[in-house]
Amino acid sequence: MSEERGLPRIGDHAPDFSAVTTQQTDFNFSAWQEQHWVVLFSHPADFTPVCTTELMAFAQLNEQFRQRGVKLIGLSVDSIHSHLAWLRNMQEKMGATIPFPMIADVDMRVAKLYGMIHANASSTATVRAVFIIDPKRVIRALLYYPLNAGRNVDEVLRLVTALQTTDRFVCATPANWREGEKVVVPPPKTIQEIDQVLAKTEYEHRDFYLALKDASPAASSKPAEVTVPKPAEAAAPKPAEPEPSQPAESTPSAEEAVRD
Repeated sequence: MSEERGLPRIGDHAPDFSAVTTQQTDFNFSAWQEQHWVVLFSHPADFTPVCTTELMAFAQLNEQFRQRGVKLIGLSVDSIHSHLAWLRNMQEKMGATIPFPMIADVDMRVAKLYGMIHANASSTATVRAVFIIDPKRVIRALLYYPLNAGRNVDEVLRLVTALQTTDRFVCATPANWREGEKVVVPPPKTIQEIDQVLAKTEYEHRDFYLALKDASPAASSKPAEVTVPKPAEAAAPKPAEPEPSQPAESTPSAEEAVRD
């Protein structure tokens, strides 16, 4: 079996392309990306049960992707009219609004460019591919699912979050990592670095080659300033006690001052 184009690999530059989408007739990928992370995913066909559940799952998590600076975009080789009818159907029958664009790749040009057509699976439908692309348009992760198994969109979100975290904190993430959990410190490369790593008291050491550290916004920013509490302000002086021989006059303002 030979593909018209070799499958893109992690670290490759994501191919640029122009296309028609449900939101733009003159869509250009690089212009639309605008320095964002992108999740580009393909599905086999419109109006199919598994694809419908996947599209709604991506829509449900769209806001969480957006908060992480990630844009979603889908693709299949169906026509733009099929896409529009399908989105309308999901909105009317299932109450699902799809907020991201869908590429109508009728001539399969983009699908072949990204290696989404696998001849042994189908010669006319895209597999369930996922490409995670960083702001520099570098492919950071690829996922391929067969036609009969739906994707775990939570895992796609987790993977994007892990990639962003490793970029920010210069680290790696352990198995089953979730946002907010500790990350893996890069292992030492020299004898001297072993001692340096073991000397880090803020690390959770399992052994010299496996240490964990916190990865939170506070960990990457400057240490919080210590706030020294100010001395308590002196209380307002009490009014002088009236002389015993003179009846004390009612002074509302003085009483209010005492209460203050």
